[in-house]
Amino acid sequence: MTEAVEKLLQTLDLERIEENLFRGTSPDQSWQRVFGGQVIAQALVAAQRTVPADRFCHSLHSYFMRPGDPATPIIYDVDRIRDGGSFTTRRVVAIQHGHAIFSLSASFQKDEEGLDHQATMPDVPGPDEVPHGEDLNQTILKRAPEAVRRYWERPRPIEFRPISFDHYLTQEKLEPVQRVWVRCPGEIGDDRALNAAVLAYLSDMTLLDTSLFAHGLSVFDKRIQAASLDHAMWFHRPMRVSDWLLYAQDSPSSSGARGLTRGSLYSADGILTASVAQEGLIRPRREPSA
Repeated sequence: MTEAVEKLLQTLDLERIEENLFRGTSPDQSWQRVFGGQVIAQALVAAQRTVPADRFCHSLHSYFMRPGDPATPIIYDVDRIRDGGSFTTRRVVAIQHGHAIFSLSASFQKDEEGLDHQATMPDVPGPDEVPHGEDLNQTILKRAPEAVRRYWERPRPIEFRPISFDHYLTQEKLEPVQRVWVRCPGEIGDDRALNAAVLAYLSDMTLLDTSLFAHGLSVFDKRIQAASLDHAMWFHRPMRVSDWLLYAQDSPSSSGARGLTRGSLYSADGILTASVAQEGLIRPRREPSA
């Protein structure tokens, strides 16, 4: 297990400071703001720790309200809204400096049998068939802008293998579709709650970028102010984030300085494990007045 993965697991292991209050920290205080996936995952962990062990998150809906300060602990206040016969509902508010920075509503359910169908996984090259490692550095990243190279070369707890890097290498307007193989490069076991939390963490990565493809831009473009506004997930079937998952994304619309992106996460053998939807801010930066 890499140091980055160990640090992620420590970040998700919240401190309980009261019955419904938890405290989380950020792994890197040098960041400009707290990574959105971290707050989603920590809030989910806080909710998970107030529900019975045999109930698993099947959906969450969240809003980002203020940028998080990575140098300050985040307090997660859990409201036990409902404990029903089959479903449990929780609301979590993340607080810093006396203000709410994020809110999450999550629903948990006992496992049940029922009707079963799913969309078919896109036909794409496997994770070992796309450029990665030194091959990626030598064939693609050396042609990418410096900000892109720094991002892809730094250690992280999630390994990404995009099917295509075209949007980083050109300003051509592309179809707003992205396919990325993802996994946590460390064995974290079969604990469903932990796997769901790590999946929530990684689900905020690469997603917003897809809404910029149609405009010949990326989140690294200094002409764009980009930030997550809301984030929703539906957990369909158990998964292991230590195994490869295909993150298939598309953006059906952008308007009003906002971009909408949808994502589907498939196991390597084609099982649809989760769905994601996110709206993000993609505001063109205004030139300063003379």
